[in-house]
Amino acid sequence: MTTRAIAAALDALAARDADIARIIREVGYPEPRNRDPGFETFVNIIIGQQVSTHAAAAIRGRLLAAANPLTPESLLALDDDALKAVGLSRRKMEYTRLLAQDVLEGRFDPDGLHRLEDEAVMAAIVARKGLGRWSAEVYMLFALGRTDVWPADDLAVMVAVQRLKGLSERPNRVAMDSIAEHWRPHRGMVALLMWHHYNNAAL
Repeated sequence: MTTRAIAAALDALAARDADIARIIREVGYPEPRNRDPGFETFVNIIIGQQVSTHAAAAIRGRLLAAANPLTPESLLALDDDALKAVGLSRRKMEYTRLLAQDVLEGRFDPDGLHRLEDEAVMAAIVARKGLGRWSAEVYMLFALGRTDVWPADDLAVMVAVQRLKGLSERPNRVAMDSIAEHWRPHRGMVALLMWHHYNNAAL
């Protein structure tokens, strides 16, 4: 995912969707959000659940200071006190340890996901405790570069689409999927634009 690829995809959509063109004029193009594929990015996704971006970044920094490089082995070597000290809740301790065990015991292969079709990637990720559909979509978009992934349940994306289309109510997943159908095969690029719009548009 590159700046040029994002702009090219969104320009193609803007040529047939005046609302997309308008948002690009208002806030410009989004930046890429590339993440390295693998175990560490899954841990980072778990850390980021239900906390602010600032808090998640602080926790990630402390965890990397305690276990660098961050691997299944180095995470499992940290006891409860160490994980609590970096800021992980009991639930997130459980999720990250289970993920590490799944990798070490061969139940989950983060490094092999790029070889799978989207549906198989989704199934493999959501089978992990603590990783749901949104987590899978974020990973597929940012770490695997699957640029048609559509995180329709993301609150910021929903709010931005509501603004984009001038809807009286926030769209649910069915409505979001319907609206996004004509953005294929670049729905992930639109999601980037929606996050960018949500964070930068004047309210």
